[in-house]
Amino acid sequence: MRFIFLPEGLTVLLFFIIWPAIQVGSAIFCLKMPDRFFNSNKGIYSSKKFEQNGKFYEKNFKVKKWKHLLPDGGTLYKKKGYAKKKLTDFSDENLNKFLVESCRAELTHWLPIFFSWIFFFITTPFIVLLMFVYSLIVNMPCILVQRYNRPRIEKLIKQKYGR
Repeated sequence: MRFIFLPEGLTVLLFFIIWPAIQVGSAIFCLKMPDRFFNSNKGIYSSKKFEQNGKFYEKNFKVKKWKHLLPDGGTLYKKKGYAKKKLTDFSDENLNKFLVESCRAELTHWLPIFFSWIFFFITTPFIVLLMFVYSLIVNMPCILVQRYNRPRIEKLIKQKYGR
């Protein structure tokens, strides 16, 4: 329910301030979270049966064809960031780090979708719906890629140890 009534121009300007704040704030929040909160076998991060170990995303969204076009936000944070675009180190430590960072990236993109409700304070329900759709368009491709990649890395780890 709209509580703050601002001139239209100022409201639009706030959109351009709030969205980057939400996106960057989500990334910083997730970067500061300890690795122990990101377990690829638990909660929202675990593969669901319908995902068929990532095949669902390839079959229905053709992830493999466009995932290389997405930016890798992990490279923006030099000290804490982790590049996930290209896997070059197949050590146990790096593969496990990839799983953790994949979960971290997924949460980083779920949070802005969740926080799109904030726009209820400054605009009409129709515009809030548009902001929600915008957040889906911007964040879902990144979530889909994480959900596609994670089971592939888990499979690689299992193959490496014959488990």
